[in-house]
Amino acid sequence: MASRKGSQQSRGDGDKYSVLLPTYNERENLPLIVWLLVKYFGESGYEYEIIVIDDGSPDGTLEVAEQLQKIYGEDKILLRPRAKKLGLGTAYIHGIKHARGNYVFIMDADLSHHPKFIPEFIKSPRKQREGGYDLVSGTRYRGDGGVYGWDLRRKLISRGANYVTQVLLRPGASDLTGSFRLYKKEVLESLVERCVSRGYVFQMEMIVRARQLNYTIGEVPISFVDRVYGESKLGGNEIVSFLKGLLTLFATT
Repeated sequence: MASRKGSQQSRGDGDKYSVLLPTYNERENLPLIVWLLVKYFGESGYEYEIIVIDDGSPDGTLEVAEQLQKIYGEDKILLRPRAKKLGLGTAYIHGIKHARGNYVFIMDADLSHHPKFIPEFIKSPRKQREGGYDLVSGTRYRGDGGVYGWDLRRKLISRGANYVTQVLLRPGASDLTGSFRLYKKEVLESLVERCVSRGYVFQMEMIVRARQLNYTIGEVPISFVDRVYGESKLGGNEIVSFLKGLLTLFATT
């Protein structure tokens, strides 16, 4: 433990990054994503903490998180579990209350989002005097971004949803349904308070509300990789909910 801490060089600029990891049945993925986060934050020298928000996973995810906390320390791994599955938006609200960083990452815990992109995210909002951003969103649809491991059906659903959303809402961002983002803490707090959507529509509404409030949005191309362990949570009900949420946003924004 001492050698790990000694090998990390802090940049000493006062910034700290809180990573919110909502989890549900991610016992196989959680150790890997935490190890990768520790690795890339440690190599880059940024101050960080990882907040695990488990929603009563029946597979023992919380027990795994407790073991990770013993390995990496309570200063790096914060456990803020909830009794049951209550939705992504409320998970972020719950996590923000405990975040000690002035910047907040949101990302999936299923290894779809690789922490190697974190330094690229950080470069954008740090340059405040050069027109830095209030939030930075990972995009699969620009530059070197892409999707790997999806079948044709998933790709068509994602592309179709993104295209329809662009036409109807004109959000000023290329990837609305992605969930790998970096926010200024106060910006995330403001947006979460205003968002009313649940499920996959939530991430889309966050971008739309950011545009309404004139927050600046940057983008970083990322590679999205389908989960290796566990099952995808996208089903017919989620698609219907997405379409309903899209039409609601179109009518109200």
